[in-house]
Amino acid sequence: MLLKKTSIPCALLLLLIGFQAQAAFNVPVGKTSEMNPETLAPTRFIVRDNRILDLAQGSMPVFFKGIGYSPYLPNETPIYGAAPGNDARYAEHVPLMRDLGVNYLHVFPLQMPAKFFAELDRTDLVYGQDIWIWAYEEDFLDETFLNKTLNQIRDVIDHTYAVGRPDRLVLFSIGDELQADAVKRTDAKHPDVRHFTGRHIVVKNRTPTEIAIARLMDGAMDYEIKRYGRRHLYCHTSWTHIGPIGDRPDLEVPRENMITPDIGDLVCLNVYTYARGVRTSPPGSVTGSSYQGYLEDLAAHLTKPVLITQVGLSTSPFEPKAWVPGFGGHKVEDVPATFRAVWQDIRTAWGKEKFAGMVFFQLHDEWWKSGEDPTDATRHENQDPEEWFGIYEIGAGNVLVPKGSIPETVRSLFTEP
Repeated sequence: MLLKKTSIPCALLLLLIGFQAQAAFNVPVGKTSEMNPETLAPTRFIVRDNRILDLAQGSMPVFFKGIGYSPYLPNETPIYGAAPGNDARYAEHVPLMRDLGVNYLHVFPLQMPAKFFAELDRTDLVYGQDIWIWAYEEDFLDETFLNKTLNQIRDVIDHTYAVGRPDRLVLFSIGDELQADAVKRTDAKHPDVRHFTGRHIVVKNRTPTEIAIARLMDGAMDYEIKRYGRRHLYCHTSWTHIGPIGDRPDLEVPRENMITPDIGDLVCLNVYTYARGVRTSPPGSVTGSSYQGYLEDLAAHLTKPVLITQVGLSTSPFEPKAWVPGFGGHKVEDVPATFRAVWQDIRTAWGKEKFAGMVFFQLHDEWWKSGEDPTDATRHENQDPEEWFGIYEIGAGNVLVPKGSIPETVRSLFTEP
């Protein structure tokens, strides 16, 4: 619904927005996610009145100006479990990101090295820890999978307290972009699994896949509290292809399988301009873009703060998949306009107060993706858009080289009030 200046009374306008949200999400009656009121609260970043507050900064609401960070360089890959090198790269990368006006890093390696955190100490930056789980699983509710995955999550939490900086950590994200086929398989195998009451998280009338997410998150939270006597914010990072907005013709799952990533403290969602569910959205109320239209649908429905955990464009030499328009093939000189547009979209959207930040994906190109063979990390493949999302390319001697004016564009946006 286009929410331009209107003479419609405010109460009626809000009612119309509510009807729109209900239609868009097709939320089953009673679909809930709650936190046990007895659960220990985080010590620094907390959620209050649909906003994230930083208790270390006088309980001020935060807006994260973020960069996705995966510091693997050529000849390095995480697909066999290795962490990125523990060397001088962080002395280059971290000040570079700080100079861009970044205040938040969304990190993807499960065990960032000690020298990264030493460089972090030289700044006022905070970070969030993405914990990627196997997104193509045959059955997310399989007990063997759940136990194995929970052990991996515990290892990440242990690393945070042994090597990381718990006082700088904003959140743990449990899982990232679950694949549509795996979601549908899981839901088909467990049609009667709709509720879960954990030690900390209670969910009702959810999909079976959402129950799996809740179980992992509850287990992770319980482990952190019992072992370390404190906890951080928790979320699950989803993507628009599988929900939560349902009145779109291009979703990869039926409505009954849609994921609403509101389990935990906040909503984390990867929202790309060309993504399914986004490109088919109605125009936004201010900019008229489908991107803003999607954001406003989110704000109209969700009651928890929303962090846009990924948005970006791949500058691969060509677009390899004609059936996925926008996935790759973007000219470097065209990217700044898109970055400026999505920034304007989120900062002027109806319900903008619900958005806790936006993370541009990502600092530099990742040669190791998509991990097709052991030598993948040795070459920058023209046909793989996943390798080209950086705002910097990797030059001679692994020095980061700006892609045209993209970094300067990020700097100009992030230094705005």
